Amino acid sequence: MLPVLHEIIPVNMNTLRLEVRRADDQALITRDRMRVDVMAEFYVRVKPTADSIATAAQTLGQKTMSPNELKNLVEGKFVDSLRAVAAEMAMEELHEKRVDFVQKVQQVVSEDLHKNGLELETVSLTGLDQTGFKYFNPQNAFDAEGLTKLTETIEDRRRKRNHIEQDTDLAIKAKNLEAEQARLQIIREEEYAKLQQEREISIRRAEQLAEIAAQEAAKKREAEEARIAAEREVELKRILAARDVENENIQKAQLIQKAQVEQKKTIELAEQDRAIAIAEKSRAESEAKALADQARAQAVKAEEEVVTVRQIQQAERQKAVELVAAKEQAEKDAIAITVAAEAGKQAAADDAEAVRIAAEAEAEKVRLKAKGEADAKVLLAQAMEKQYQVDAEGTRAVNEANNVLSSEQVEMQIRLAMLKYLPEIIRESVKPMENIDDIKILQVNGLHGTYAGSCQADVHHEGGNVALSDQVVNSALRYRSQAPLIDSLMNELGIQGGDINGMTQSLKAKAGIDN
Repeated sequence: MLPVLHEIIPVNMNTLRLEVRRADDQALITRDRMRVDVMAEFYVRVKPTADSIATAAQTLGQKTMSPNELKNLVEGKFVDSLRAVAAEMAMEELHEKRVDFVQKVQQVVSEDLHKNGLELETVSLTGLDQTGFKYFNPQNAFDAEGLTKLTETIEDRRRKRNHIEQDTDLAIKAKNLEAEQARLQIIREEEYAKLQQEREISIRRAEQLAEIAAQEAAKKREAEEARIAAEREVELKRILAARDVENENIQKAQLIQKAQVEQKKTIELAEQDRAIAIAEKSRAESEAKALADQARAQAVKAEEEVVTVRQIQQAERQKAVELVAAKEQAEKDAIAITVAAEAGKQAAADDAEAVRIAAEAEAEKVRLKAKGEADAKVLLAQAMEKQYQVDAEGTRAVNEANNVLSSEQVEMQIRLAMLKYLPEIIRESVKPMENIDDIKILQVNGLHGTYAGSCQADVHHEGGNVALSDQVVNSALRYRSQAPLIDSLMNELGIQGGDINGMTQSLKAKAGIDN
């Protein structure tokens, strides 16, 4: 019998790429109950044997010609093998042992594909990642366990990351502090060097000034001594000259006195001779008278001689007295001049010593002042260094305190800061209202007790009956600068900024005051 072909079924012998993706709520569940998004590519073909081709034709028909139809047919086997292998491995193992995962999937799925005449050439794991946090179902036991572990892992990593960041920040700040301390140390050393240099310069300047003052004092002392010596020599010469003149005057007086005595003696002798001649002439007249006259003449002569001797003795005694007095006066004048010269010399020496002491005192004053200024600068540098250290410690403590603040505490600090500056913000925002010269109120009652014009619009806009004064204030509040921004800030603080009633009600509610 001839064979009869009942039906011809074409079989695709090419390798087909079948992509399988499981993600989100369809993600694979691993051994540690984690969800992973997987994208795998399965490369399959009909095994080139008669039995496999026949099996493929019988089981698959023409689906080998359409990759999508073939995928729809065998995708369940691929997904099942992926889930089976994933359930045996943890998520980290899937990532670290991708080759083992692919080989196990290939082993599991190959037997099932063989039943359809197909063989699996290879499996490529093109995508592997953790499923998004939102796709974990807390009501599911697997997801609940995985969610717990995922939360622990994330928080642990976040905690470690925070520790690393904080340690890094502390290390940076410590390094900055070390650098700042080194910089301050260098600055301090420079200041110390400058102060030491200034101190040495001041001391050297003071020493030079003292030396100059001492030299000037010595020169002044020498000049004064020379002047005193010259004056003393001149005065001594004057005294000697005056003494010589006085001696000459005394000698002249003595000669005059002696001449006067001799002249008087001569006159007396002449008188005696004349008397003798007269007596001799009259002796002839009368012998008796002559004898009497002779006796009288002898008596007179004797008396005159006594007078003459007396006068001579008085003149010599007066001369001796005057000589002694002149000598005493000359000695007194010499002693006075000598004493004055010695006093001038001692005064000059005292002046020179006073100048030297004043110069030394001025030099010591300059040296002490320079030393005091240097010590003050050193103390100032030390105080500044302490202040820098205290400021650095305070800044570090504030930063550490701020790092441990919770979000609620940070938000509370922000609100407190806003409340602190809110009065100034409101005061500046209503500055444009100062330009309003006057406000005219036009009130016209309408139907059913409503108001006409803009007032009616204001009433409806506010949502109820509002007093006329409140309406005026609310209308004026519309002229604030930056009104939307200010209202937004006040709304964050729970205060309605655009309405005077809302503002007061909010403040009353904050303060716990009843209407």
